[in-house]
Amino acid sequence: MRRIGLFMVALLVIAVSIVQSAPNQQANVFELFLSQARSDLELLADQVIGVGVRPPNWTFNFEWASETAVVDLWFDNESLAEVIFGVGVRPPEWFGATTNDMQLLARNVRHDLEISADTVFESTRNRPSNWFGAAPIYRCERTVQNVIRILGTIYNTQDTVSLTLLSYCDELRDAIVNNLIAIVYNPTQQDVVANQNLNNQILAVRGDLERLANELFGVNTRPVGWIWQVGMDGTSPTLAVDINSDFDLLLRERLPASQRPRLLPGLTASTALTARNLRYNLEVITDTLLGRLVRPNGWQGVNPVERCDPLIQAVVVIAQRNYAFVVDETLGASPDFCNLIGFTANSVVENPPPPEAQTEQVRDTRYLAESRNAFAYLDVGTRQYMGIMPYGTEFRAWYRNYGESNMMFVSGENFALYIDRRWTTMEIEVFRTLPTLDGVKPLTFCDARWCNGPGPTPTPTSDGPLLALYQGTSVPSSGGGQPTLDPGSKAQVSWNYIRVTYLLDRPEAGVAQVGLEICAEPQQINCEPVLSVFDNNLGVAKPAISTFNGLNVYEFTYGYTSNLRIEGATRFSPDIWISDPTIR
Repeated sequence: MRRIGLFMVALLVIAVSIVQSAPNQQANVFELFLSQARSDLELLADQVIGVGVRPPNWTFNFEWASETAVVDLWFDNESLAEVIFGVGVRPPEWFGATTNDMQLLARNVRHDLEISADTVFESTRNRPSNWFGAAPIYRCERTVQNVIRILGTIYNTQDTVSLTLLSYCDELRDAIVNNLIAIVYNPTQQDVVANQNLNNQILAVRGDLERLANELFGVNTRPVGWIWQVGMDGTSPTLAVDINSDFDLLLRERLPASQRPRLLPGLTASTALTARNLRYNLEVITDTLLGRLVRPNGWQGVNPVERCDPLIQAVVVIAQRNYAFVVDETLGASPDFCNLIGFTANSVVENPPPPEAQTEQVRDTRYLAESRNAFAYLDVGTRQYMGIMPYGTEFRAWYRNYGESNMMFVSGENFALYIDRRWTTMEIEVFRTLPTLDGVKPLTFCDARWCNGPGPTPTPTSDGPLLALYQGTSVPSSGGGQPTLDPGSKAQVSWNYIRVTYLLDRPEAGVAQVGLEICAEPQQINCEPVLSVFDNNLGVAKPAISTFNGLNVYEFTYGYTSNLRIEGATRFSPDIWISDPTIR
């Protein structure tokens, strides 16, 4: 631990000066937010560790305008959390580093700081008299905060929930679900097709309700008072009212009040919300009566998102309509489907993809060339060999290595790799006009027919891929053997023993956020959560940026990464493979 002295006085002076100047300087509002969060963090550290004592590597950054102010605040908050909760342990509601947007990252720190304070002070409300705190929305769950933020910035819609309510977050959540989100769902009156689709959705609920009733009561047998009758065509102006009434009757007949799921209001002033609510109510009722995912033949409710909590539906529809988010409906049968798409949609709205114009790259024929049996690698250092690129294989070169190196980054059909220019048709003069790799780390992958690896760097005198090629034998797959026992008693496995749960892709940055488990067999069974990751290349531990379903979430670059120590309770792996979205 480190001891500190007069910096607390300086912190107080800086914070007070910002508070005094904030009304006259709008630019300082964010700096004020940071200074108050830093003050509360230091106060909490005094309480947890001792006055003037800090964990190793504490940043002591009180320069609110500096480029690293937010990142350093996050780092120190995570360092203190290690002391409070344990190494690699965080509460389920912890946000962590879910975004590269500095204002949102500061928001996350404020939220997580309050979670830590709840634990230390054993209360959600008791705080020291000199605790700054923040607006109550910073206590709310991630989805609530994201939806409110986007409703304000994109849809110019504000909530009116009183800030003094003890149940503020619950009230705000209900306001979103029952009212505010309507501006996203509602079509304009002039959009005839969209309005007709809403009517069709409500009619589909009517049809599925009848299918459920056939299962429960018998074909064309209904309780007394049931409104729908054979022969009705669904054009009744009271269609939604009648569905809601028959819902009530079905529940009275089949489910005691104590066993009923929580339902949404069946009728609202918005046709779009009424359609959403009726479908959601029908799905949760059917789950309760027949079982999850058990549906009668002919069921029309095939969109798995409609079965999710309406707050998750809200952030998903926002992500779909504003950021071209696409739900992977093949996950619909997964018991974690709603949590997965909720996590992913939140990540998308916090890290919106760049405009297409910014990412489109112009094809330049100058940089087209062909391979002459070039060795191909996933890394510019030629440690991750992927095979020989066949003679005549066309590629497009994008970057070259520094100095006198002949290595260049190229892409073609089902590959993006590093190769040596001398084993291609590219002229040296053209090669020298390529931009260098300075500040760039391109995505690498190899899914072409000739790809085989990653493996050791080929040398004629070793037993690597090149010698296997000379002998006409097949290249051994990595990780095919049994785990070896580490001297520290943990079993060592390889990258293909790691089960990867992909949560968020950021292709523009060449990274993915993933949950990891390390398994006993390559078939990925008998798995345990990854507890820590140490990057021996950098000499530092890779931080868990958040948690998902009990798994730590880490951010990795696409492709093969070695020289790591990925540890579970009984196993560890020195390497990992992260597939990019195009080859999963």
